[in-house]
Amino acid sequence: MKIGKEFLSFAVVGAIGFVVDVGVLYLASPHLGWYGGRVLSWTAAATATWLLNRRFTFRARRSGASIVREYAHYMLTMLGGALVNYAAYVLTLRWAGGSWGPALGVAVGSCAGLVVNFLSARYLVFRAEREH
Repeated sequence: MKIGKEFLSFAVVGAIGFVVDVGVLYLASPHLGWYGGRVLSWTAAATATWLLNRRFTFRARRSGASIVREYAHYMLTMLGGALVNYAAYVLTLRWAGGSWGPALGVAVGSCAGLVVNFLSARYLVFRAEREH
C-alpha cells in the first residue's frame, strides 16, 4: 500500500480510536478525574488502533514479531505521540471549559500526535520484511 493510502487508513482508524478514547474518558472520569481518565482512555484507544491498524492499514507490512511483542512494541512506540497528545489535551482543558472541553482536548491531542504516531507505526512497528 502506498504511503498516502496508509496515512488515510491510519487517519480513519484514528477517528475510530477517537470515539473509543472519548467514550472511555467520559466513563472513567467520574472515578479517575479528567487527567487520570485520560491515561486509561488513551490506553484503550491505542489498543483499539493497534488492532485495526494491524488488520487493515499495515496488514501487508507485518512486523514478524509475536502478537504480544508487537503489541508491546506498538504501545511503547506510541508513547512519543502520546506525550504530544497529552500535552495538547492538558493545554486544551486549561483553556476550554464545560462538558465539551475534554472531548475537544482529545481531538486536539489526537491531531497533534497523528503524524508522530503514523511515522512511528509505519517505520518502527510495521516495517516491511525487506526493511528489517
